[in-house]
Amino acid sequence: MKSLKELYKIGKGPSSSHTMGPQLASKIFLEKYPDAHHHEVVLYGSLAATGKGHLTDVVIQEVFGKEHPVEIIWEPNVFLPFHPNGMLFKAYNAQHELIGDWTVYSVGGGALSEGRGEEDLFNTKEVYDLNSLTEIMEWCEAKGRGYWEYVEACEGSDIWDYLMEAWKVMKDAVERGINHEGALPGPLNLRRKAPTYFVRASGYKKSLQTRGLVYAYALAVSEENASGGKIVTAPT
Repeated sequence: MKSLKELYKIGKGPSSSHTMGPQLASKIFLEKYPDAHHHEVVLYGSLAATGKGHLTDVVIQEVFGKEHPVEIIWEPNVFLPFHPNGMLFKAYNAQHELIGDWTVYSVGGGALSEGRGEEDLFNTKEVYDLNSLTEIMEWCEAKGRGYWEYVEACEGSDIWDYLMEAWKVMKDAVERGINHEGALPGPLNLRRKAPTYFVRASGYKKSLQTRGLVYAYALAVSEENASGGKIVTAPT
């Protein structure tokens, strides 16, 4: 199994594949060609078909900023062979000459792939050598250790700093969500409901309050995600 850092990723909603992946790819390409005069990003297949609703263009433009002009081209009917979420980045000089390009795919969960097998830039090693909870339980019993100690043995002690950061982002998303009123972005003008449910739950008697608050918190994060807020994602 891969590292928990691959599972729990911090980024912008509303979609790990349509926002977090393109956002990361844009940062990588901009760092590679920071002195380019202007850039072009071609979105293919699923990214192009539903990208505007998932704020794909917004996160790309945020990364490049005003200092690095970028044109986004939508190709919803063109599917690259490796994956439906294909992207082609191009960098040009002031004479409009191509100085670099890069094809990359947003494969889900905020992860990227170049579709190059073992030579892929984004290949990551397997961190956990045991592949079932039964095996892990047997390891813990044989070693006289807890589950968290198995995680630390495989990941290293720095995993706790990362998970603490993820936990803080989770709590911040809840806090913003229950305090953020108004409509969600998009043409439907859906009203945010988390603040209302939080107020209701806070007034419940103690025996019911916990369940009501859990629902309000979940709704708060869902609405923060839908509005492009900073959240922690995990593949479905």
